[in-house]
Amino acid sequence: MKNTPTIQVVSKKVLMPFILVTSLFALWGFANAVTDPMVQAFKKVLELSNSEAAWVQMAFYGGYFCMALPAALFMRKFSYKVGILIGLGLYATGALLFYPAAQSESFMFFCIGLYVLTFGLAFLETAANPYILAMGAKETATQRLNLAQAFNPVGLIIGLIVAQQFVLKNLKSDDIEDFSALDEASKILIKTTDLMVIRNPYVILGLVLIGVFVLFLVSKMPQSKDEGEMPSIGDTFAILAKNNKYVLGVVAQILYVGGQIMCWTYIYQYAEGIGVDSVTAGYYQLVAFILFTVGRAFGTYLLRFLSSGKLLMSFALATVASALGTMFIQGIGGLYCLVAISFFMSLMFPTIYGIALGDLTEEQSKVGSAGLVMAIVGGALMPKLQGMIIDVGGNGVADTKIMGVSEVNFSFILPLLCFLYIAWYGFRVFRKHETVDDVLHNA
Repeated sequence: MKNTPTIQVVSKKVLMPFILVTSLFALWGFANAVTDPMVQAFKKVLELSNSEAAWVQMAFYGGYFCMALPAALFMRKFSYKVGILIGLGLYATGALLFYPAAQSESFMFFCIGLYVLTFGLAFLETAANPYILAMGAKETATQRLNLAQAFNPVGLIIGLIVAQQFVLKNLKSDDIEDFSALDEASKILIKTTDLMVIRNPYVILGLVLIGVFVLFLVSKMPQSKDEGEMPSIGDTFAILAKNNKYVLGVVAQILYVGGQIMCWTYIYQYAEGIGVDSVTAGYYQLVAFILFTVGRAFGTYLLRFLSSGKLLMSFALATVASALGTMFIQGIGGLYCLVAISFFMSLMFPTIYGIALGDLTEEQSKVGSAGLVMAIVGGALMPKLQGMIIDVGGNGVADTKIMGVSEVNFSFILPLLCFLYIAWYGFRVFRKHETVDDVLHNA
């Protein structure tokens, strides 16, 4: 029996570039977490309807969707480093636009800032994910991406804490039960003050991003290693369309992001349904983020022993079980199940990403990664459907019963179905690809 040499996940030669690129995962995690609570903040401060306030998420996820493919096409001609610099520049610009937006007190100006900001995030994700995959052997690519993605929830936690402690707790309008009943002068004063509170973390973030931009600019980064001539974009799309593992992976990513955002967005409504106030629900969400962080680290460790497909299937099945508990266990036990989902879904994004791009060349990955980043649009579409289920009985969260449970409980059938598909995808990958590879490797 011959000894097979251990393949390093990250070699010393690329350790510093790996650390730099990994920091980006925390930066876009921060943006995601700090923006989610802004829907409620803008609604109260600017006296918006629910549909008007939803423009925050539409701008956020719309920017991702619109810029992912142009970012990929850009990086066909330029390096990952240039793509990252463009992304950081757009990210910083969007964040700094919150300053004039607050001065003008224009909601649409804020939305434009978010839209530009997520142009930058689309560039960063389209560049950073395949770049991490390319920083070493293909055999350890998914493990390497999971390691880098483990720092994404660190940004999520920091973003949520900033939103709770420095924005939501300092909003004057949040202390007033009937904001609309105030006289116009009081409203203007409170609105001006609150918009500055919302503005500040983004402006500080923009300044931090300028520093990160300079750091990347002066750092030497490894070059990509494309071999041979660059195929036409049409040929690349044709190859991707015929790759079932990739196509089904894009679908899995759409459903994963949708499931994730549904579980994190509607934890407040679920808590309301069992009599838990929003502040306390926020702490449950913080626990969910911590579990998400721990789960991703644990999943990365397990990838040393289990194949990507098998681990994805196992975690997805555990998530399905937790979603069933969320639906049918009454009271605080159901909320515990909802929080537990975050642990098991933690490794899904990077693992699906690694599996879907695993058979592609680096050139194909540049374009293929765009499809996986565009899949983030699932976070805009799926929560809307869940909200429609919750509204079946009225504006409350427990106005009627569906299959013996309140509509808010039943609405988690959507995340359940999403995770069920992901479990099937993991099983399919393990059965059709990884077992064959094992046989060939051991032959």
